[in-house]
Amino acid sequence: MKKKELYERVAAYFEEAMPVAETELHYHDPFQLLVAVVLSAQCTDKRVNMVTPALFRDYPTPEAMAAATPETLYEYIRSVSYPNNKAKHLAGLARMLVEEYHGQVPSELKELTRLPGVGRKTANVVQAVAFEKATMAVDTHVFRVSRRIGLAPSTCTTPYSVEKQLTAHFPPEIIPKAHHWLILHGRYTCTARAPKCDTCGLKMLCRYYRRNNGNPTPAPDA
Repeated sequence: MKKKELYERVAAYFEEAMPVAETELHYHDPFQLLVAVVLSAQCTDKRVNMVTPALFRDYPTPEAMAAATPETLYEYIRSVSYPNNKAKHLAGLARMLVEEYHGQVPSELKELTRLPGVGRKTANVVQAVAFEKATMAVDTHVFRVSRRIGLAPSTCTTPYSVEKQLTAHFPPEIIPKAHHWLILHGRYTCTARAPKCDTCGLKMLCRYYRRNNGNPTPAPDA
């Protein structure tokens, strides 16, 4: 199967099976989304959604959060992973937003990745979700699912290499939604351990499934 056909069939499946695909993080504006995504690094969305209501109640804006100390913010987020570092990041990024961006979250990768605690993946999420840009954030789920299905070849060994494959072959207008398709598929079906292949609607397209069931793979490997 040609790569173009694979991408088209995968997109068609998700359009039917998951017509609404969006982040599971709770937020009300780009700033709150940014904070939630920073907190979600190596942490579940469920856990983040448990701590953000109180955090956003007391520090709903960059101006409010910029006035808080990392020690104060730590008390709100202490149950997430790496709370000490993340508290410092939140205080730092809020101050930078106020001092350099007039309290507004920038929409460009270069500016976003200047903010403390914001790497390429986080910036891509914010660009796609808050600003509807054709950016593909590659987390552990997207990385795993893309390589298993065959959307990215086995030679893609880094998140950035997978990102380049996905953005090159999905139509730009569906890339933000495709990001959520792959995350949610990886979170609930194509899990790291014991993937639910028997109930997966993509199994006959999937290189991983066919390889593990003794069938030749139809997915491209380059």
